[in-house]
Amino acid sequence: MAGAECPYELQPNLSPGSRLVETGENGWRLEIPAGDEKQYRLAQLDDYGSRPRADFPWKAPPLHMSLRARVSAQQIPGTWGFGLWNDPFSMAVLSGAERLRLPVLPNTAWFFFASPPNYLSLRDDLPAQGFLAATFRSPRWPAPLLALGAPALPLLLFPPAARLARRIGRRIVRQNSAALQVDPTRWHEYSLQWLADRVRFAVDGREVLEAEHSPQGPLGFVLWIDNQYAAFTPQGRLRFGTVPSPQPAWLEVTGLKLERG
Repeated sequence: MAGAECPYELQPNLSPGSRLVETGENGWRLEIPAGDEKQYRLAQLDDYGSRPRADFPWKAPPLHMSLRARVSAQQIPGTWGFGLWNDPFSMAVLSGAERLRLPVLPNTAWFFFASPPNYLSLRDDLPAQGFLAATFRSPRWPAPLLALGAPALPLLLFPPAARLARRIGRRIVRQNSAALQVDPTRWHEYSLQWLADRVRFAVDGREVLEAEHSPQGPLGFVLWIDNQYAAFTPQGRLRFGTVPSPQPAWLEVTGLKLERG
């Protein structure tokens, strides 16, 4: 990736029918086709590919990310965004291009759009869908340790147990988020600064969130658009899956920079 520091080249992860078009230096257009809810559609660029989480490139802060971006519509069914994360649930494996990783607790700092029926917050006082700047900070518990709790997962199908799990979860997984009041179909400049004790987000040079919960590395950079949803609501409903895409959709970025310090 020219013009910025990046330990590994960005690699595409495309489901059938999706496209990646290079639009210039550090610029790309990621496209997914229209279709029903029976197929997962993904167009993604990332710098961690088939590497184990321990080998993700961004080990620790400080790091500054900036780019310009726009999308094809204000309300694209599914999710899209860009930023840093630890790929906690390894969902991109559904496209067939990335390795399967055992689930871990999330560590993220990113600009994230989530359409209904997504509901991506353990706290009831923070926005859980729409266009967000958001962070999650979690303990780095080993995946095999978390796997010991797998036999209890069916209990989450019962709303009282799921509500209890949400209350416990927000004591373990710390988060910050802020709704962004911008038109994402128009070009905007987005930046985040990952520091040891906070993350600063800005749009067009104006700070939109200073998050006190900074994620723990190592993290990878990800840029994506898909038709996925996940919801864990205050009512205790846990759901995930894919949604129909009535129209093709795209995310376009330019001027991507990843810089240490």
